[in-house]
Amino acid sequence: MARFVVEVIDGLDLSRLTRQYAGRGSKAHHPATLLAILVYGYSTGVFSSRKLERATYDSVAFRYIAAGRHPDHDTLATFRRRFIDELAGLFVQVLEMAREMKLLKMGTVCLDGTKIHANASRHSALSHGHIVKLEEQLKVEVQELLALAEAADTANTPDGMSLPKELQLRQDRLAAMAAAKSKIAARAAERYARERAEFDEKMNKRQAKADETGKKPRGKAPVAPEPGVRDSDQINRTDEESRIMPVSGGGFEQCYNAQAGVDANTMLVVATTLTQAPNDKQQVQPMLKVLQAQEAKLGTASTLIADTGYCSENNVKACEEAKLVPLIAVARQDHHPHWRERFTEPAPLQTDATPMQAMTHRLATLAGRAAYAVRKQTVEPVFGIIKSVLAFRQFSLRGLRKVTGEWNLVCLAWNVKRMAVLRPKVG
Repeated sequence: MARFVVEVIDGLDLSRLTRQYAGRGSKAHHPATLLAILVYGYSTGVFSSRKLERATYDSVAFRYIAAGRHPDHDTLATFRRRFIDELAGLFVQVLEMAREMKLLKMGTVCLDGTKIHANASRHSALSHGHIVKLEEQLKVEVQELLALAEAADTANTPDGMSLPKELQLRQDRLAAMAAAKSKIAARAAERYARERAEFDEKMNKRQAKADETGKKPRGKAPVAPEPGVRDSDQINRTDEESRIMPVSGGGFEQCYNAQAGVDANTMLVVATTLTQAPNDKQQVQPMLKVLQAQEAKLGTASTLIADTGYCSENNVKACEEAKLVPLIAVARQDHHPHWRERFTEPAPLQTDATPMQAMTHRLATLAGRAAYAVRKQTVEPVFGIIKSVLAFRQFSLRGLRKVTGEWNLVCLAWNVKRMAVLRPKVG
């Protein structure tokens, strides 16, 4: 595996990395060496820069990759942060290499998402309602301390207490909370604009349907969103761009929602995105844009398979516009269906069927059910191995941009590991 990683890295175009070195100061470690250490580390479950440094002394594989040198943990961490944006291009280069090796041929892509913990605790999150209460408490304490300072000649202050220090501490907290409130208010304004646009679109559709049929549309009318900040709106003091999300098994954690499109034949990750939204419904179109941007280098996908969390009429239409056959589950499947359902074809599709009806019919056919069943043995095992075997459950970096780059690094390392497994089967 170590030799294969070195071969892959040597085959990449690292000019965007190497030309950023100015040639000043002491002799630097070559970017190919540092990148190979990171890729091999992420593919074997070693993510900490300190553990990577230690491995260059203790592990024969890491000593081979580092060519007997020992980059310190600060060098490795700085390299990862500095070139995190370049990893998206290297991710595509590795896939191009897999295609040249006859390992990858784009066809069916299985899409799924997983919540990965941010490098921040959910206990560091503050809600707007809690901030308001803390502000009131701190303002009262500031007034008490000011009164105590004025009466310092006659009052007995506790031993070891510094009034200026205590006042400054509370004033700093008040300033930090004021900044947090302004950021929460900005997020609330963005949310209201988004929800208002969605509400207007729904109302326009209802009005168009009423004008067409001459009847009042059935069902409840959409409720207009309310502007302003909610008490439950939160911000995390450690990683402001992460979000509280529900996780499998119950409960809530500070996370990012990592998305991956996996090739059904090889289990190679062919496209990645990362979002702050806990819901997957809005992630089909960003993934389609990534696949379309890579068509010239990797080929064209033919089918997109996803679970019911991605199902919507807009997503089905977006797949058809991108010339992909959608197989998105419209509901949760029964684990123990009647035997007749497993061997019975549905009634013929109507000629005037909508795209959603056509996809529902396709999923009900024997061929459609067999094709959809592939999802469970492709993308879900990829996430399972990354999170349970390699133990990558938390990002090392902070911020949406950097975390997106680290997710690309994780998937790049997975692809190299997978290519090493598939390579002996060629020819």
